[in-house]
Amino acid sequence: MSSTPSRHAWIEPGAHMVAEGVHRIPLPLPTDGLRAVNVYAIEQGDGLVLVDAGWALDVSERALVDALGEIGYGLGDIVRFLVTHAHRDHYTQAMTIRRRFGTRVALGLREQESIRVMARRAENPHAAGPFVQVGLLRRAGDLPAAAALEGLRAEGIVAEEWRDPDDWLSHGDRLALGQRELTVLATPGHTRGHVVFADDAHGLLFAGDHILPHITPSIGYEEVVSRSPLGDYLDSLALMRSHPDALLLPAHGPAGMSVHDRVEELLTHHQQRLDESLRAVAAGASTAVEVADRLTWTRRQTAFGELDRFNRMMAVLETLAHLVVLVETGRLRSAWDEVDGVGVERFSLP
Repeated sequence: MSSTPSRHAWIEPGAHMVAEGVHRIPLPLPTDGLRAVNVYAIEQGDGLVLVDAGWALDVSERALVDALGEIGYGLGDIVRFLVTHAHRDHYTQAMTIRRRFGTRVALGLREQESIRVMARRAENPHAAGPFVQVGLLRRAGDLPAAAALEGLRAEGIVAEEWRDPDDWLSHGDRLALGQRELTVLATPGHTRGHVVFADDAHGLLFAGDHILPHITPSIGYEEVVSRSPLGDYLDSLALMRSHPDALLLPAHGPAGMSVHDRVEELLTHHQQRLDESLRAVAAGASTAVEVADRLTWTRRQTAFGELDRFNRMMAVLETLAHLVVLVETGRLRSAWDEVDGVGVERFSLP
């Protein structure tokens, strides 16, 4: 009798070859539904280049050391980190390793503002002010969630983990890695400065969180949010659809899917979400939190009220991003209202 592999088999520790000279290394994430983050070790003549770095935690570093040892390398053999975006499970371990070994770190140029806000927040959490999500939740009409978040300050943020990288990357940059060349493609949406790395000669895409095989990435969860993060994300998916197809090497989940196939699935998902949001407004919902409450969430179609506090907040922010796109495309209009002295955006049919 054959058994079906677990959806989570990809988190098994070690260095897993995904192409000649390229190994996928899953590193653990604590108390995180994503379970692990993939970093990719690319062999070149004078050592390794790693795409993404993991979270700066002792357990993550031990897992990285063990995996690199399986292929005959150590932390000192990493010559460069290419980081897809400025989330702590991708960026912070690069900073801690740089501090000890002098390893160069590269990051997308449009992450600059968020990096510097995080550094200020680490140095003085109270002076940095509330998270940007407080204002977005107020705009969405979720005043209780905004009030709960307003009093919180980030814990465990270490300033050294949020320093500037050595190199800022721009769309179209070409990176020579021995006999391999990667092209930097700007893919804003998940964050403003998210980039992916295309190895067109070998048919590989190091996709970070832009394209994930099992879940849809969160949109615009960062310190400095663009005007329309979902609009940016949909444009970035269209860019990937126009680029030659490749083997998907994602930051979370198994490698090996067609990039184009997964892009089509993600575009279909967001179109359905836009249609559902439009129907909710037509049925009487006017704010993002009211629309979110009429939708279901996660692969299990969970009711909004059954989500935990963090995921309710994420649902509201995602709904707001969809409503903004509906306004941009003329399917809805919006106007500002005042509730308890706070500006709330209300949506209606044109």
